[in-house]
Amino acid sequence: MIGLAARLLRQRPGSVLATLIALIGGVAILTSMGALVESGLRPMPEPQHSTADIVVAKRDLTVTGKQFGDPYTATVQLPEPGVVPARLAAELRKVPGVDSVETTADALAVEVNPQTDRGVVTGAVERLAESVGAKAYTGKDRMLVERPDIAAARGLLVQVGAAFGGYVVMLVIFVVAGTIGLSIRNRRRDLALLRATAATPGQVRRMLMAEAAILAAGGSLIGVPAGLLASRWLGDQLVARGFMPADYDLSLGLLAAPAAVLLIVLVALGSALLAGRKISGIRPAEALSQIAVEPAQLSKVRLGFGLAALAGAIGSSAVSVGAGGQAALAAAVGMLYLFVTAVALLAPWINSITARFLGPVLRAGWGNSGYLAAKNLAANAHGGATVLTALVLSIGFGGSVWFLQDNVERQTVQQLKSGTLAQYTVLAPQGVASGAVEKLSRIPGVEAVTPTRQTSVIVKMMDSLEVVPAQAIDAAGAKATLDLKFREGDLAAVGPNSIAVSSARGWKVGDEAELWLADGTPKRLRVAAIYERGLGFGDVVLSPATIGKPPTKLLVRATPDALPALKAATAQGTLISTEQATVGVSKDLAISAWLNKLLITVMIAFAALAAANTMTVAALARRRELAVLQLAGVTTRQVKRMVRAEQAGLLTVSVLIGSAIAAVTLTAVVYALTGSIVPYVPLTGVLAVLGGATLLAMGTTIVPVARLLRQSSLAAAGTRE
Repeated sequence: MIGLAARLLRQRPGSVLATLIALIGGVAILTSMGALVESGLRPMPEPQHSTADIVVAKRDLTVTGKQFGDPYTATVQLPEPGVVPARLAAELRKVPGVDSVETTADALAVEVNPQTDRGVVTGAVERLAESVGAKAYTGKDRMLVERPDIAAARGLLVQVGAAFGGYVVMLVIFVVAGTIGLSIRNRRRDLALLRATAATPGQVRRMLMAEAAILAAGGSLIGVPAGLLASRWLGDQLVARGFMPADYDLSLGLLAAPAAVLLIVLVALGSALLAGRKISGIRPAEALSQIAVEPAQLSKVRLGFGLAALAGAIGSSAVSVGAGGQAALAAAVGMLYLFVTAVALLAPWINSITARFLGPVLRAGWGNSGYLAAKNLAANAHGGATVLTALVLSIGFGGSVWFLQDNVERQTVQQLKSGTLAQYTVLAPQGVASGAVEKLSRIPGVEAVTPTRQTSVIVKMMDSLEVVPAQAIDAAGAKATLDLKFREGDLAAVGPNSIAVSSARGWKVGDEAELWLADGTPKRLRVAAIYERGLGFGDVVLSPATIGKPPTKLLVRATPDALPALKAATAQGTLISTEQATVGVSKDLAISAWLNKLLITVMIAFAALAAANTMTVAALARRRELAVLQLAGVTTRQVKRMVRAEQAGLLTVSVLIGSAIAAVTLTAVVYALTGSIVPYVPLTGVLAVLGGATLLAMGTTIVPVARLLRQSSLAAAGTRE
């Protein structure tokens, strides 16, 4: 069967190449993404400076609970090292087998007597550490305490995989399954002929699965090395942009590569089996007659699933726009795939309805060629489903997720500019010196000085923990330096036991918020005020008394005449204008957004590649159909006009549906994040998406069709599909 499958593949170079490209791209993307996640989960290197047998520290936060009745355990790395209680050192010294305990700034180094049972001693130390919310690190895990930058890099790589991994896998499945399914569908006549010559259903299915396995193996041979090279390049870029330390070793992908290959093979085999299931079950005597026309009735099961997906997408959009908060954001992220899934399942009905309504328009614009185009769209409603899905997928991706990052950056900078009333900022990364606020306040022309400190807090998000940006702001005089655009309450209501929160969090005034400070200290604080400018100033505003740490920045509102005195009263380089501070934030945002944009670009490019592949395969499969039209008297010019009319109709529907999906998705996410119902979409971006889709649809169809029309009609009419 393998030999037969290989010989048949050699007879179809066009569709084989298109399928192989999709498989190579899928394997490469999955391998590179998997290698990054594997690098974040790989064992740590041996510590270079930690000689203690056990290191007790507070570097992460673990919370257990129940979500919808199911127990869960969530762990997150602390933004700042936690404080280990001093009393713990005395308790550890009492443990039998502990030789010594050395106290450092934020950790305890425990030496174990080599004559004792190390496992028993370690267990006792772990229990004492857990009782105060700390953890005992042994072996290679001690590196997490010694090198916080490595721990942060591990967390980033795992977070990237968690955020994008599922969507990348779904996209690859969409593309690979669609390409293989279309390739097999275009061979219906050949496969029906096999059934008519007594080939059994099992033999046909095994042959199709053998072809898919050969193509998946070939794609893996090229895709795995390409994916590993891509992961190495990405690792170098992460180091160059400060996301990872230079000595962080990326994984070789020993687990990621086999996992990617296994997934691609399973998807390819499953797609081939499903695509060939119907044709392989046709009776031999009826095979050629049944396959010659489109089915009169479409699957009711497919219709049901399509409507269910559409209802889920609409429900998700309603939650995203109506509920607000991070739960709404999570619902909006999966909305795009639900809409595209619905389009993929409902595409035959969409094509049929479209052909009916566009018929008069196509005939008015293209005459008899338009009439033929409308009839062809209606007759090939089922066959054109894959093409419609591919176009909608590429437009939906390009028109939504790409602009999301731009909206976040734009809103963040805009909120920061609008909300900062102070003209100057004094930077003090190590903490503002005592008496500095009073000193600056006495300068003539200074109206207000507000101490602030940027920090983070940890909040629960469903069954996980989320680190969100926060600020500690001294409310005294803050009205003159800051405008957070409060909906309810004001900054004066924030005290040691209360907080102000961004409207994006979904909390209400009076709620009791359970959160943890950056060092893991648990807090239950009352929500006293709600403001709108959360992107620019963080999701949570606390009182300086709550965090108990000195401010690192002073916001100064003053007249221009006070500038010389301000410069004289501050250290060189620490006084900057508000405009300079905003530019610095904008640059930091661009750096942090680089990885998201890169991953989004890869997904959009793969979606566009899938659309190009799909339309090229569909166009090449029309060789016999176009030849028959020419033999029936249709001129070459009329055939070309007919194809252009078909693509214009299909592109119109794809643009309308894809743009609607992109608009709903982008609006929901931007509203959940910023509160703005109108997202920012630059005109150049719209032109790029629509122009790219037009070039994609026309170029990948008209060029192959023009090539087909140069062949002999008589010879092509009798050829196999």
